[in-house]
Amino acid sequence: MSSTALDILQNTYGFAAFRGQQQRIIETAIAGRDSLVLMPTGGGKSLCYQIPALVRAGTGLVVSPLIALMQDQVSALRQSGVAAAFLNSALSGEERGRVAARMAAGKLDLLYIAPERLMQPETLAWLGRFPLSLIAIDEAHCVSQWGHDFRQDYLLLNRLAAAFPTVPRMALTATATARARADIAASLALARPEVFVSSFDRPNIRYGVAPRQDAKRQLLGFLAAYREQSGIVYCLSRRKVEATAAWLSARGFAALPYHAGLDAGVRARHQARFLREDAIIMVATVAFGMGIDKPDVRFVAHLDLPGSMEAYYQETGRAGRDNEPAEAWMVYGLNDVVQRARMLARSDAEQRHKRNERARLDALLGWCEATGCRRQSLLAYFGEDMAAGAVERAPDEGGQAPAPACGNCDTCLAPPRTWDATEAAQKLLSCVYRTGQRFGAGYVLDVLRGVENQRIFELGHNRLSTYGIGAELSLRQWRSVLRQLIVRGLVYADAERYGALRLKQTARALLRGELQLRLREDVAEARPVKKARPEAEVAAPDADLWEALRACRRTLADEQGIAPYMVFHDTTLRQMAAQQPAGPHELLTISGVGQFKLDKYGAAFLAVIQRHRSAADKRA
Repeated sequence: MSSTALDILQNTYGFAAFRGQQQRIIETAIAGRDSLVLMPTGGGKSLCYQIPALVRAGTGLVVSPLIALMQDQVSALRQSGVAAAFLNSALSGEERGRVAARMAAGKLDLLYIAPERLMQPETLAWLGRFPLSLIAIDEAHCVSQWGHDFRQDYLLLNRLAAAFPTVPRMALTATATARARADIAASLALARPEVFVSSFDRPNIRYGVAPRQDAKRQLLGFLAAYREQSGIVYCLSRRKVEATAAWLSARGFAALPYHAGLDAGVRARHQARFLREDAIIMVATVAFGMGIDKPDVRFVAHLDLPGSMEAYYQETGRAGRDNEPAEAWMVYGLNDVVQRARMLARSDAEQRHKRNERARLDALLGWCEATGCRRQSLLAYFGEDMAAGAVERAPDEGGQAPAPACGNCDTCLAPPRTWDATEAAQKLLSCVYRTGQRFGAGYVLDVLRGVENQRIFELGHNRLSTYGIGAELSLRQWRSVLRQLIVRGLVYADAERYGALRLKQTARALLRGELQLRLREDVAEARPVKKARPEAEVAAPDADLWEALRACRRTLADEQGIAPYMVFHDTTLRQMAAQQPAGPHELLTISGVGQFKLDKYGAAFLAVIQRHRSAADKRA
């Protein structure tokens, strides 16, 4: 391993050793070879290209999709003494000129740029005049037709191979199946890339899914444990984002809306508050979140179903980047299934793309209805087995041995009950058939339950043999049955016929009594006991020091107009509170304290610690 790379890790970033596959990835880039890097959010992807860019001669070029992401990463790098800049539409002509002058003078270690600007002929010609150490393509899933966030501009990046044939390229993403990985490498024309796949597991994140009953009440119950924490609440529509943010604000939460329809200035202000303040809840569409570096996001909640497992993993991965306990929570129901299917059917995408999207949506729906360990299922989707050491569980009611328990998801902490739903499913499927496969869920379930309304009487469906045969179950129970039948591929909502329920061929065996069907039982939501929040790890005698260190960090951050975590992460402050270093050399042993930050901030934090010690001595 290059001693220079290790020196940079320790002295610039303040970390004692590399994690996971970081060392091998960095060695590959330093050697000038292409690579494809899959690493979960919070796993240290940025170091994999930043350190080789500092070791190799020239400027590292980073292709990044979002203006706000570039600005945050550049600000954080400057806090560590790295010469970094960005080029995007947010800069004035004078500011772009200053960046160009620094590039020409060889005074830039890293330059962040959007794909739209990079692929302009004049930009490529300009960059061709300077030595480049490497090209890193962040959020590389955007190039893949199998990826969950398809972005047209990324498809031109394969031209970089011809434009800069001697410059190593590194594609990085947190989310890609084996098929998507192959597609990314081909789309970017990577030259025999070494592929590095880290574990997709985020053991600090607790996963939970609940059937939607009263979404606002459920959300309020979930947030009760996070009154003083930052988090993200995802909604599908802009209107729902604004309504939810207003509703939460009226109940005492600092909730801000974020979606593409808002004024750019409003979005920028809301994002800045989220990054710089504590206990802010961002209520957003998926327009928010890519590349957000805020380490202390304690929860990500979904009030609507995402479009795929990839999207879900990417969005929930924004929680717990500091590797402290975090939670991913979602409510979903029958309407989500129908709405997502309708959106797919109405999209302008080609049929093959629609089929791929439908397959990924089906995988997510199946995961939502899982009765086994959610973590095991999530990892299996990305081709990974759960790590050894998981807890084995007893066989279920059918005698089948379930997947090992991770101990940190809802199905492991409170295994769901199942029930023999064969007869109920036969009744429902028969009712769909008897009513002509022409009606949506609401009408079919009304017939099944024997509801007396004018439309049923006018159509004569009160005379059907299936009218009223489902009176023994409530509407909520029937909606649960129907939702699970759709997920299992026995019936579907035809988007071309306004959501009319239609039987699939697979329903025949069940209707004939050739299959037995067990479904999960939806019960009133019972939230498991939480792990202690990170703040609880600060011992009581040091709580005052903890708050004093945070106050110092806040003051320093405010003076520079940056987010507090760019000064030091919470994990670094906790180590300071626990170890109470007496001088610069001891402070330098704290993880996250490099030489540049020691010189810049060390005196301020050491003064806080000294005052705390003096006060403690007086009390003693």
